[in-house]
Amino acid sequence: MALSVAVVGATGAVGETMRQVLAERAFPLSAIKFLASERSAGKSLTFKGKSYQIEPIRPEAFEYVDIVLSSTPALVSREISPAAARAGAIVIDNSSAWRMDPEVPLVVPEVNAEALQWIPKGIVANPNCSTIQMVVALKPLHDLARIKRVVVATYQASSGKGATGLFELDAQVGALGRGEPVPAAKAHAAQLAGNVLPHDWKAGEEGYSEEEWKMIRETRKIMGDESILVSPTTVRVPVRVGHSEAINLEFHNPISVDEARAALRHAPGIVLLDDNAGGKVPLPLELVGRDEVFVGRIRRDATVPYGLNLWVVADNLRKGAATNAVQIAEVLIQRNWLPRR
Repeated sequence: MALSVAVVGATGAVGETMRQVLAERAFPLSAIKFLASERSAGKSLTFKGKSYQIEPIRPEAFEYVDIVLSSTPALVSREISPAAARAGAIVIDNSSAWRMDPEVPLVVPEVNAEALQWIPKGIVANPNCSTIQMVVALKPLHDLARIKRVVVATYQASSGKGATGLFELDAQVGALGRGEPVPAAKAHAAQLAGNVLPHDWKAGEEGYSEEEWKMIRETRKIMGDESILVSPTTVRVPVRVGHSEAINLEFHNPISVDEARAALRHAPGIVLLDDNAGGKVPLPLELVGRDEVFVGRIRRDATVPYGLNLWVVADNLRKGAATNAVQIAEVLIQRNWLPRR
């Protein structure tokens, strides 16, 4: 089945990665178009060796489009995603606009692909990057021993802020290396080079950031279990690409380190790198460009009856955004769940 696809936000960091992933995975295309803001409209980009002119984001651009892969700010998505759906497309949206809508499935294919059978608004939400990699690692362990509580600290890359975050980090690191004054922070909350930022997101309720609330609420929705307790602390670190997470888990039922390793080793979308003594552990610098979620440093937590510690790393632009969106589209095709026009 070859489909007509529109990539919205095509010139951003995630949009660029979506183009790469579509090409690498040989996604079945009958046609493709690229949309972006008025600032980029009229410029050209290259996809699979062919030049395409970027179109402005407008409702009429979605006529005869089957799937929209969208990465825009939430305000833009709230307007344009319903318009694309009314034109007959299935929209896979990477913003936060639709994630907690009860009529919009929030999907990580390795965890809850079956949710794609019901898409009443024509919109599927792509979860937050830090949530995606965490739930991929949690799912096989939850199936094994049922998770009671998650305590997670994230180490999130600058590219989570998009291309502007990367440019800013690179400029700051360069200035430090040359012994020059460091450019003032604009994309991030403060200087990121040589620093860590626990406040690089909008403030939310009860002293938690919006990013932390996303991890709490999205995890429960994706896992289909409102009883799971999630206590997150999100932190920005001076890494270009690749989010890392230190995850502490408490379970309802017994689970050993060996059982956890076996479950993770055979789970879809996971690569087990758990040889601490041999130096084989997940490192973001070594995993850029990969689509899997990497898990290591699995240890027993002796402070609770049934507990484990994990270290989880993934490329936030790929599995944390673009790859997950393309995988959702692939599931819709493979299981024949796309609505017929």
